[in-house]
This record gives sequence, structure tokens and C-alpha cells, in this order.
Amino acid sequence: MAGAARRGGSAVYRSRDPIRNLRLRVRIQRVAPAGPLLPRLPPLAGPERPGRADRAADAGAGPLRVTAASRAGARRPPEEDEEEEVEVGWQEKLFSQFEVDLYLNESACQTPLDWQYHEEIRKLEKAGGRKNCRIFTYTDHDRFTNLEELCQKVTDLDHEVPSHLVERMANVRRRRQDRRPVEASSLKSKIITWEPSEEFKKNNHVINTPVQTMYIMGDLGPYGKLGHREYENVLCTIKVDGNGVITVKPDFNGTKGAYRIELDGEKREVWEYTIENASAQVQPEEEEREQCVFRELYGRHRDYLSGLVGSDFEMPLPGTLRLLVNGEIVSAQGYEYDNLYVHFFLELPNQWSSSPFQQLSGVTQTCATKAVGWDNVAYFCYPFSVDMFYTQEDEDSLPQWPVLYFEVLSLDFWQRYRVEGYGSLVLPTCPGVHTLTIPTWRPVGLGPVAEMRRFFIGGSPELEDLTYIRIPSTFKGKRLSRFGFRTETTGSVTFRLCCLQQSRAFLENSALRQRMQSVLDRLGGFSQQSSVYNVLEAFQRARRRMQEARESLPQDLINTSASAVSQSLEP
Repeated sequence: MAGAARRGGSAVYRSRDPIRNLRLRVRIQRVAPAGPLLPRLPPLAGPERPGRADRAADAGAGPLRVTAASRAGARRPPEEDEEEEVEVGWQEKLFSQFEVDLYLNESACQTPLDWQYHEEIRKLEKAGGRKNCRIFTYTDHDRFTNLEELCQKVTDLDHEVPSHLVERMANVRRRRQDRRPVEASSLKSKIITWEPSEEFKKNNHVINTPVQTMYIMGDLGPYGKLGHREYENVLCTIKVDGNGVITVKPDFNGTKGAYRIELDGEKREVWEYTIENASAQVQPEEEEREQCVFRELYGRHRDYLSGLVGSDFEMPLPGTLRLLVNGEIVSAQGYEYDNLYVHFFLELPNQWSSSPFQQLSGVTQTCATKAVGWDNVAYFCYPFSVDMFYTQEDEDSLPQWPVLYFEVLSLDFWQRYRVEGYGSLVLPTCPGVHTLTIPTWRPVGLGPVAEMRRFFIGGSPELEDLTYIRIPSTFKGKRLSRFGFRTETTGSVTFRLCCLQQSRAFLENSALRQRMQSVLDRLGGFSQQSSVYNVLEAFQRARRRMQEARESLPQDLINTSASAVSQSLEP
């Protein structure tokens, strides 16, 4: 493709009308050679140009048409071949001089489409020749339609050689994909295609959306040398997919100036062209009628979807909070050994419950680690889902949030496992997506014998009760001492949690404004964090200790201290 173009970017439109109603008006004009010493020629639309009025009268009321018959009938100066305007519809075929010379030769016709073009060109010749001169089109069925795939340059080199990938992608015609229904018998027998054919690769190895393409071309050759492929230039590319999305490159001119094409060569000729949307405008009455039809169609579709879903929306019982957690164990990093897996389970405190079929524990797959920076990371991407219910019994009590306990283990060549770390995670009280990285630790024995045993035979200290990571479930006292318990910090595990909360209290907005919010309502309205819960719990413990200390004091001592405080406050 000769020449370099200065054009605008592409534009994307969406239309619900049939694409066959699309019509474009393209006007092209030779401006002047691009050399600095030559003046720019005036446009040809002015009335002062000699012979313009006579030619317009001969051509009728329409735009100026330069035909092959008129060009062959009389010898005209080159200036009369400098302007052309054509109105073309979607997939309307306008032949170029090159195609006329090609398809008139019967030996060059090979496909049924070639013979169809042969007959059409013969009819045009009998009718006086084609109506266009420099502007022609390539439709979606032409053999020259893959212009962008073959002619699009990646660099600005004059002699750029396309790579093997570019040549292979040029052969993949995305708009030629034919989707055929797959029968059930063939689907069962051909789950895997061991020897795919070239046609199979073209139809399945490219993400494909059915697209139809049309090119509006310009033959910008010198006067008397039309029909040479090296002078063909793409003026406009129109692509339409099955969803009604229309891509126009370059965009319609509108209020912008004309696009310019500077040709390479000795003369360096300059051409300007404009692209306008010449489609017929819809009348207001027809547009209103169309909108009514669409509203009725959308209403029926909405009623159809409502009928499928139903009117009963699943709601929890009054005074119950539903917590749905869709979680994922993303990765584990920073551990000593390879081939890691994670064992986890969820502890539900008092007033929490779940379905009898709900699994509250799980084990991930064994995953080998890969070096990422300074750490060895094992990517699990293990999903799990938990559905829980909290039933409120006392409005003044604060609920304990569920805790996720987990342990990281490694597997050696002899199928022996080692404990790599323990950790716990309090589920977030705020709904939404949370990505949390939890550090872990493991017990360490006394002396080097324990580490040697861990290295050689896989034995290592481990916890009998995983709840000992936080507060054991069997602990009934007031103080938990871990004095003498030796641990070592290991790696960390990354979780991604999507938390959803559902409660009837979220819908009672009017009632929340009139009365004091209960603990459950505050939880849903403000989504208290676990740190707030810990602070309030500590405050309640301190308050109980103060009350116990006050009850243990004699009554006369309390009255004496109260009178002393009142006297100190007097001025």
C-alpha cells in the first residue's frame, strides 16, 4: 500500500436498526503536490471553475460522477479527474479498474463469486460502464478483504518483513467461522481432539466474534494509470458484529476537517477525502413506535425472568443474622520445605449454627513451591464456602465471631508429613472482599535432637487440639498460662474472603430511627470490627471487678469515702 495517511481514530457505534440501512457518502479530491514550492490548488466546488456548470447539468441533480465511458469517449485534461463523490450502502460492491480487467478475463475466474462478478461487469459494460472511477469497495466476501491483516505495519521501516505469527494470523479469517451444533454422541466420543486439523485450529484457537467487514478504497494513481494495486489506499473500514456494534475507522468527519493522504513518489501528491453518514433519518412517529415496541419487549422479558425467579425471596428468621463466606486459600509462602498443603476447620461459637450438610473443614491439594523473589511460594487457589446463622438471645450480649483454624504441613519423598505452622483467623465482621495474610508458628522441642528427628524421620511436635492456637475449647479457668511453651515463627498463608450478611434488621430503617439499636442492628449498620469487640469485652470485665471489689468493702467505709470525695469537690 503506497502512501502515508494522517487520519483520525476509529469510532464505535451501536445500532438496533438493520445494518442494511447504513449508507455512507465519500468524497475524494486531489489537493496539490506536497512539495513546499508548489501552491495549493483551490477546491473544485467553486462556481468560477470553467466547465463546472455544464458538467453538473450533464450529470443531473446528483453529485459529480466520473465514469469509464466518459473517460474513454473524449480526451480530457487531468484536472477533471481530481474529484469524485460516491454514496455507497452496506456491502455494496463497486468495482475498481483492476477488478474490471481481472474478472473480464474468463481464465481468471475460479470460484462461483468470480463468475458472478464476471457477469455483473459484463452487464455494466453493456449499460455504459461503471459509475465510479477512483472510489471502489471490497466487501466481506472478496478475496482482497484481509487488507489490515496483511498490510498493517508494526514498525516504521520501509522494508518490514512480517513474522511467522503475523502470516499465520492473516490466514485466520475470524468472520468466516461457522459454528455447527455438536451432537451428544460426538461430544461424548470426542472430548479430546488428538490430531486437530487446520480448519479445526482456525475455528477454535482464536477468540471469535462473528464480524463482517467492508472496505471503501481509493485508487490514487496518476491520470491514465488507474488499475494498479500499488496505488490502492484504504479510505474507510467498517466492521459490524452480531451484537449491532459498528466500528468505523476513521470516524465520520462531521465538523472536523478532511482527512489527508500523502503519496510516496516523485510528485508526492496530496489527496483529501471526507466520510459522511448518509443514512435516512427516522421520522419521529416511527421512532416513538419503535420505542414502544422495545418497551413492550423488555417488559415481557422482565416478566419472564420474574416468573423464573419467583416472588418469594429467601429471608432469615427474625432476630437472625446470616453470614455467607466464599473464601479462597490463595497461597503459602516462607516455609522451610516443599510440597505444602493446608488443613483447616471453622469453629462456631455459642449462638451460631449451620446446616447439617455444611462442611466446616477441608484439606487443600499438595502444591509444589516456586521461587518468587526471596521466598518460595505455593499457590493453592483452593475455594471453600461456608453458610452460618447467628441467633440473638440477649440484646446486651456481644456475639463471638467464628474463627478459622488452620495448619500448614509438608510432605516428603517417603510420604511423611511435617508440621510447618499453625495459625488462626477471625472472620471479618465487615461485608465485602478481604485479602488477609496470616503469619504462622510451630512448636519447637528442646535441644538439637528434635530438629534432627524432624529432618531425617519427619517427626515434629504438634498440637493435639488446634484450638490451643487461641483459647482451647476445654479451658474453663480465668487465666491461660503458656509459660515454657517454645515456638518458632515460620511463613504465612494468604486468604481471600468474600463476606455477605443478610438480616431482616437491615430493612427496618424506620424502626431504627425510632428506637435504640440492638447489638445485632449495630452489627449490621456499622459492621463492628473484632478489635471493638475486644475493647468492649475488656471494659465489661473491668466493670464486673469494680462491682465485686465494692461489694466486698464495709458499708461505713464506702460512706466515708463518698463524703470525702464530695468535700474535695466543694469550692
